[in-house]
Order: sequence, then C-alpha cells, then structure tokens
Amino acid sequence: MRRFFTLSILLCLASYTALAQDSSSTSQPPPPPPMRSLVAPQDDVPPFSRMSFGAGVSPLGIGFQVSTDLDSHLNVRGIGNVFSYSTTLTSSGIPFSAALNLDSGGAMLDYYPFHHGFRLSGGALFVNRNGATATASIPGGTSITINNQTYYSANTNPATGATPLAGAGSLTLNTTTPSAVLTTGWGNPVKRSGHWDFPVEIGVAFIGTPKVNLALSGWACTDQTQLFCANIASPTNPIAQQFQANLSTQIAKWNSNISGLDTYPIVSFGVAYSFRVRSYQVRKRRLAG
Repeated sequence: MRRFFTLSILLCLASYTALAQDSSSTSQPPPPPPMRSLVAPQDDVPPFSRMSFGAGVSPLGIGFQVSTDLDSHLNVRGIGNVFSYSTTLTSSGIPFSAALNLDSGGAMLDYYPFHHGFRLSGGALFVNRNGATATASIPGGTSITINNQTYYSANTNPATGATPLAGAGSLTLNTTTPSAVLTTGWGNPVKRSGHWDFPVEIGVAFIGTPKVNLALSGWACTDQTQLFCANIASPTNPIAQQFQANLSTQIAKWNSNISGLDTYPIVSFGVAYSFRVRSYQVRKRRLAG
C-alpha cells in the first residue's frame, strides 16, 4: 500500500512538470521570420559623390564633357564641342574659300532606368555658334551658273570701271538658341565601380532652320565676249536686275536643300574616366525573406 502511494505521488509530479514546461513554451512569442540582408549600393550613393571627365567625336565637333551623379538613376553632364576646318570648293561655278567653325556648349540630364548601361538624355545647347563662312573671288572671264542662267565675270576695264565678281557667303546653323537636345545611348561615364567607360550616344539637336546667304559685287556679263555687261549693284540696269533676281532664287534653292538640318544629327563615340570625389558608406537594407 505504501509503495502504491509513493508511485502515485511520483506520477503526479511528472505530469505537473510536463504541463509547466508546455505552458512555458507556448507563452513565448514565435521567433521572427528569417531576414536577409540586401546590399543596395545603387540606392545609397549620395549625390555628387563621383565625377568623370570625357572626350569624344560627333557631328558637333570634338567634344569634351564633365559629369557627376545626382542619384542612382540620374547624372548631370556639362558638354562642349569645338572644331574648325578650312577648304576650297566650287558651287554653281563659283570658287569659294570656305571655313567651317563648330563651337557649342550646354548641359544634359541623363536618366538610367536600370542604373547603368542604357540611358535617355535631354538638355540644351545654351551656346551655339556653329556655322560656316566663305569668300569668293571669280576671275574675269569665268562662267558661273545662277538659277540655271549662265553669266561671266567681267574682266577689269578701267575705262568702264568694270571689275570681276567677288563676294562673301555664310551658313548659319544656330537660328534657334538655346537649342534643345534629345539623345539616347549606352554607357555611364560616372561608374559606380572602376574608372573607364566608353559611352555611345545618338540623337538630335533642334537648332532651327539653317540659313545660307551670299552677297556678290562687281560686274557680270551675259555673253562670253563681254559686250553686254553691268554692275550688278545697279538698281536700274536690266542685266543687274535679272542677275539679282536669279541670285535670290538660287539662294532660296540652297536653303531649301538644307532645311532638313533643323534637326541636327548627333552620333558620338567617346571615352570617360571617373573617380570618387567624396567618401561614403554603403548601407544595408534588411528585407523580409
């Protein structure tokens, strides 16, 4: 009987201990879900933390640029382009000494929807002095064709005061300033890691309608023997009036031929070197897994 009583007490104590342990375990809150760390250096890079210098070539000339980051998707870029070239050419039988001068500068905002690589850019050329100039000196006896009409530059004649034809012309590629610029491309000059990048860009600049102008002076003849000649500045001579009318029509044709350049094409290839300008720490975001 005593043995049975002792065994009963031991069983009760064992049951009480098990219940107490079960109650203690159920009263504690469940462990938090596992977490994973995500390093997000693109989101945590502060503005103006890196900078780059670059150079390239495009129809705007030899280009130079400086870029910096605004956030993980945006860069701001200052651009400048210069180029000059001199040559001789002939148009409508008129020999020209011509000089092309490209000089422009502006700013661009580059948007990277995927942080790097592909980009969309918009901006403006706030300085645009692109254009060309030309001078013409037409030797006496040389034939020229103005609006399908042939004329001859007069020989020098002190008796009549005749002088050969001469003049100057210009090509303006900046009738709209500032000129809006829209481009797309590949490459990020402000790299998050590394230093070198080779950006490619394609787009247009809205420079306004180009304009050709040509002013001539001197004497023109309608025949090779130079029997019918006139000072083209005369407001009353029929030959001069006809010459000026044909010259105006020819200039209008030239302007029509280049009217499509109001959207000036941009295709550029370049190289850029980037570097850190201030230190920063990359923070980690914790996301629920």
